[in-house]
Amino acid sequence: MSPEPVRRRSHSARQLSIVVPLFNEQATLAELHRRLDAVLLLLGLPSEIVYVDDGSTDGTAAALAELAARDSRVRVIPLTRNYGQTAALAAGFDAAAGAVIVAMDGDLQHAPEEIPKLLNKLAEGYDIVSGWREQRQDNLWTRRIPSRIANWLMARLSGVALHDFGTTFKAYRAPIIKRIALYGDMHRFIPALASWRGARIAEVPIANIVRPQNRSHYGLSRTWRVMADLITVRFLLRYVTRPLHFFGPAGFACLALGMAGGSWVLATKVITGDPVFVEHGPLLLLSVLLIQSGVFLVGLGLLAELLTRIYVDGRHRRIYTVAQPIDLSADIWGRSEPLRPDDAILRQ
Repeated sequence: MSPEPVRRRSHSARQLSIVVPLFNEQATLAELHRRLDAVLLLLGLPSEIVYVDDGSTDGTAAALAELAARDSRVRVIPLTRNYGQTAALAAGFDAAAGAVIVAMDGDLQHAPEEIPKLLNKLAEGYDIVSGWREQRQDNLWTRRIPSRIANWLMARLSGVALHDFGTTFKAYRAPIIKRIALYGDMHRFIPALASWRGARIAEVPIANIVRPQNRSHYGLSRTWRVMADLITVRFLLRYVTRPLHFFGPAGFACLALGMAGGSWVLATKVITGDPVFVEHGPLLLLSVLLIQSGVFLVGLGLLAELLTRIYVDGRHRRIYTVAQPIDLSADIWGRSEPLRPDDAILRQ
């Protein structure tokens, strides 16, 4: 597959970071790096490749150390254990110095030759460009049908019209992705979280390549966690800055029903003189429970409003621990010549 030519602009300096999370990818790493090298040579942009070793137990770490020793563009972020794909991507995004960041898997399921396609679409004025595996080659019943259902649900609940939320192969403008705090399996919902911040999002068809090693380290075992994260995203998109709007209606409804029931019992007692606990015990008990529930829900909403402030202030806390980064040319995050913030790749 030959790379698509990138459309040039007049800016003399451009920056690009390729972020690749790896977990036991020794078998594919050499070919991946060779193909990335060819694409970056074609692009001719000041670039870096950020490999995040997500606690690999094979020879991935040694292979990365060898790459870093012979290629000054390579930066290696070794995590102390296997944190999962979301944390590995977050580590790469935090370390990336480019004005544009391209994320991709390290198992050769994503073709490096399609990176220019993402960049060209990004140059049209978008903040995020997502790959779309339009012609999937996976198993119909275990992968494709569940994926279509999941993507339909994600699009409906998030309000972002994408066909493929699951692929890691995306291009981001750095100011957008660096403002998004990731945890759980939230990397799938980056477009939804970015859209909430006003990001412009597009997608382009990409080839769906069957994994050469015929396995996925981040697969179906996390389906239920992904669905739980989907509910979380729905809540975050609608109520993250106004939790009382979520708890308040239910709380006030409980209060209103409880007070109405209690008032009716009290009025009946005054008018008829009937023994309240004998004649209307269940209704009285229900009214008390409803009032208590209403007070609890409203109080919970107010507490959540206070916690929102803590969330906003502390959202940049990292969700991973980095071991000693491998960089033979510069400081801890590794560039012999720091990238200038005004050298925006494909800047509008």
